[in-house]
Amino acid sequence: MLAGQVGALLGDEVLIARPGDLVFKPRNQWHTFWNAGDEPARILEIIAPAGFEKFFAELVDLGGVSNTSPALFADLCGRYGLDMDPSSVPGLVERFGVRFPGGTALEKPCGRRRNRQGCCRRSRT
Repeated sequence: MLAGQVGALLGDEVLIARPGDLVFKPRNQWHTFWNAGDEPARILEIIAPAGFEKFFAELVDLGGVSNTSPALFADLCGRYGLDMDPSSVPGLVERFGVRFPGGTALEKPCGRRRNRQGCCRRSRT
């Protein structure tokens, strides 16, 4: 954690990370992250093995999550072994008091729908 505060839901565990903290999220575990403070938060995420960073680059090339069709987003998630559960977002927003720029939440489906704690997990290497 570089600056600010980030909340994390890792399976059933909730934590708040502050500068200098390390948060470990195992593969194949449902998780979600949010800015837990009033100031911008900065993290350094290390993903191993390498390659998953390309998911984020491709998502940017598609115009971001809010400008990508559900079919293209699902295909992108599938290629990187990422399951997302957009139906979990309203409950997470309410539980953790998350606010979104422009007042909207993630509504795009990606992968298989799950009724789990957290909104996404990566299951493939």
